[in-house]
Amino acid sequence: MHCTNVAHGRQYHYLIVLIGDSGVGKSNLLSRFTRNEFNLESKSTIGVEFATRSIQVDGKTIKAQIWDTAGQERYRAITSAYYRGAVGALLVYDIAKHLTYENVERWLKELRDHADNNIVIMLVGNKSDLRHLRAVPTDEARAFAEKNNLSFIETSALDSTNVEEAFKNILTEIYRIVSQKQIAERSAHDESPGNNVVDISVPPTTDGQRGGKLQCCQNL
Repeated sequence: MHCTNVAHGRQYHYLIVLIGDSGVGKSNLLSRFTRNEFNLESKSTIGVEFATRSIQVDGKTIKAQIWDTAGQERYRAITSAYYRGAVGALLVYDIAKHLTYENVERWLKELRDHADNNIVIMLVGNKSDLRHLRAVPTDEARAFAEKNNLSFIETSALDSTNVEEAFKNILTEIYRIVSQKQIAERSAHDESPGNNVVDISVPPTTDGQRGGKLQCCQNL
């Protein structure tokens, strides 16, 4: 199961995919976030690798299972199946290689063709430590993100800049969308007259459940 909400343990499991061209630093973003490691000799991912890490959001434990997908063309048929279970995606390019940014549009189309309609997507300009080699202006990438309804951040897996923030921001956004969706569903099923307003600050019911589900999720 890629995405589940466990009410009694107050733990939520979300699948996040890392996508983008080969060599943009997806594997090092994953290892920096999950193990606080960086490997200068990192080789291209073959197929799909994954790691997990848990964080706290609003007092709840969010367990992220993060899939690092190969950027090479020959592996894309393998990885497309994993998009269907994902509730979040980090779409990564290299700020020092404009071609990797140009290909973002193609990756975005592929993601939207295969993933759930409600998937949360963050555009990530990695290798921000290479300021002297910058080929993609920050403002240009931010404008692209806004136009396509994506969040945006620049990171450096090498020096850790914004890596923690990128993953925590997307996981927090997913959690809040999921929670808001369940509150809306709970309200829709409430037979009390006049209870048509969805208030996202409604406290948990007595069973303690605050989670919800995107279309990919199942409540256990």
